[in-house]
Amino acid sequence: MLILASTSAARRAMLTQAGLVCAAHPSGVDEAALKRGFAGPPSDLAAHLAAAKARAVGQAHPQALVIGADQLLVCAGRVFDKPASLDEAAAHLRHLAGQTHELVTAVCVARGTELVWSHVETARLTMRPLSEDFLARYLAAEGEAVCACVGAYRLEGWGAQLFTRIEGDYFTILGLPLLPLLGFLRAAGALAA
Repeated sequence: MLILASTSAARRAMLTQAGLVCAAHPSGVDEAALKRGFAGPPSDLAAHLAAAKARAVGQAHPQALVIGADQLLVCAGRVFDKPASLDEAAAHLRHLAGQTHELVTAVCVARGTELVWSHVETARLTMRPLSEDFLARYLAAEGEAVCACVGAYRLEGWGAQLFTRIEGDYFTILGLPLLPLLGFLRAAGALAA
């Protein structure tokens, strides 16, 4: 049995489209508290958050393989959270415009509370300068959906228009390093080889 420790529609869609049958359960993890008490690099923090989510759900489902994931956006040393509103999304995009930022994405698998596998990937994205007119049209077109994304963009939508350069795996940018996860699941016997 596979469980995604998340209610992320994008992550669940990726798994479903790749042929995986899995349930999805929110982890209930207080991410803000874990971030406040953490003193390591962003890659370690993303892995720590992903593991906490997987272990929390795994505790209630000890026979399942539980997939946890987390993504952080880092720009000029600042770690961004998902915007709480469209106004905050606009502020994030103004800050990111004309700069290169990193999406640090971690995925892990737990059985019960034991972490059995983890992986972290980083993608680098360079955002073009944005006019206020384009920003207003972009936010009107994308709407509240951008508030579910750490960067206030969906690369699979209008967000593709924001960038001049992208380095890294597409699935990692969407929030789940899918290919390494599928490799682990095949090796673990959870998927046909």
